[in-house]
Amino acid sequence: MKPKSRLVLGTAQLGMPYGISNKTGQPDMQTAEEIIAAALENGVFEFDTAQAYGRSEEVLGAALKRLAVCDSVRVVTKLKPELRQSDFPNLKQGLEQSLDRLNVPRLHGLLLHNEEQLDLWDKGLGEMLIEFVREGLVDRLGVSVYKPFRAAQALQTQGIDMLQLPANVFDRRFEDAGIFSTARHKKKHIYVRSIFLQGLLLMDVSAVPSHMRFALPDLKNLEKLAAGLGVSRQELSLGYVKQAFPEARVVFGAETVAQIRMNARAWDKDHPEELLKRAREDFRGLSEQILNPGLWPGVN
Repeated sequence: MKPKSRLVLGTAQLGMPYGISNKTGQPDMQTAEEIIAAALENGVFEFDTAQAYGRSEEVLGAALKRLAVCDSVRVVTKLKPELRQSDFPNLKQGLEQSLDRLNVPRLHGLLLHNEEQLDLWDKGLGEMLIEFVREGLVDRLGVSVYKPFRAAQALQTQGIDMLQLPANVFDRRFEDAGIFSTARHKKKHIYVRSIFLQGLLLMDVSAVPSHMRFALPDLKNLEKLAAGLGVSRQELSLGYVKQAFPEARVVFGAETVAQIRMNARAWDKDHPEELLKRAREDFRGLSEQILNPGLWPGVN
């Protein structure tokens, strides 16, 4: 099957319980392998993970090896924030451990996990990571960011080719800051994550926990818009990022095989032409408390 080159399976869920709507917990090894096999069957050949995602790298690597696809997939991982940034042997050991766990000959992308690490780039960290590219261990370097000003900083940083950032039908901070247009001009690669806002956008409004009730008005408006367009909230959420960010790769997570198939179908759907315009009209300037899971009470 032809790869859906823009879809990327996020594998945090395979290494630890993840997301506000997660009801199944961390999948066992057999289920994890079935999830990855289903992703491949649906044309998804790129995977996102991190050294800090519990056993995610190990589980992903074991599944890729059993499925005999280690040489035909792309894997992006993130450095553990606590690795000694000024110690090249320490960084290289961490990278080699990731390659061993993932069972891949090289990484498609290696990201800084914390945006604050950007401040160390010109103090030696960047040059050490660029050496990994020279050695053929990594194709591209990048950073996972949370704030638009950090994304702007990364786009001005020599040697950084990839940005991973949150964006969804509620969250247009990076759009409004011109990050996508600047990345296009500079030929940088953007990976959009949090497309379902850690599952909040898909939750039944009656199941929203009491400490998250501040999100109910916007969730009800989302439900109303989806009904008016004749799509599910999942289709609306995927359709939005597909139309709004035509050059970005889109990271989604799954805890079950059914979720992989549902997301693949929702992605392939012919979304209404007015979806993007209506969503942009209905959701403007939402509260930071909704957009940033780090501010959700009772979650962290």
